[in-house]
Amino acid sequence: MSFLAVTRKVSAATQNQAFNALLFLYRHVLNQEFGKIDGVVRAKRRPYIPVVLSRKEIEAILHHLAPPYDLVVKLLYGCGLRLFECLNLRVQNFNFDAGVLTVHDGKGQKDRTVPLPETILSELRAHLDSLQDLHQRELDQNYAGVFLPNAVEKKYKHAAKDFVWQWFFPAKKFTYVQETGEYRLYHLHDTHVQKAIQQAVRQAGIAKRASAHTFRHSFAGHLLQANYDIRTIQELLGHSDVRTTMLYTHTVKSVTLKEAKSPLDL
Repeated sequence: MSFLAVTRKVSAATQNQAFNALLFLYRHVLNQEFGKIDGVVRAKRRPYIPVVLSRKEIEAILHHLAPPYDLVVKLLYGCGLRLFECLNLRVQNFNFDAGVLTVHDGKGQKDRTVPLPETILSELRAHLDSLQDLHQRELDQNYAGVFLPNAVEKKYKHAAKDFVWQWFFPAKKFTYVQETGEYRLYHLHDTHVQKAIQQAVRQAGIAKRASAHTFRHSFAGHLLQANYDIRTIQELLGHSDVRTTMLYTHTVKSVTLKEAKSPLDL
């Protein structure tokens, strides 16, 4: 452990991974207690400042993205979603009348609601219409439906084929389930999205380490630039601790008035 930190100079996350691997080995393979270890040098976790893209850079990336990846990125940036939250969206998560998107089972198994960007409502509705056509073609092929969370299928036997349970971003191919001999549909794979984003970033000529999560960072950074309250941003991002949200204050220039004044002088 000390060798990793001192000689190899690995990050704190890498050293912790090695520690957990040793812990697993002792507890589940050797069936022994790991015991107490003293004098081990721990790698220090350095403060990380997220990468935030400008609106111009985001537009350039979107220009090089083909459907449905462009719409995925618009939701990542426009709603501040994590990639797994976006890809796990189902038809029923969208409330177009209220202009609200409901995120179920986010990080920490928490639910939250975020406003839908008005500028992409027409694109979202058009995508929903295309999903209805796709769903009907799939039903004609007698497919078994989508994968469902937890014990939903036991409670609602026909839910897998119900349109409201369909993925908003379905996978390109069916998945064969050996146990049942059925073909099921999963959501779009995250690696496909990541590769599409990486290629678009290169084509746009952006010299930043941009990934799918960067659009979530940009969502928070741009709201701060617009003087949104930090508690509001915390709620939209689904952070349990405001200190996590405060990290984004380092990504943008401060535009607040810091000179102390009496309220009578304002």
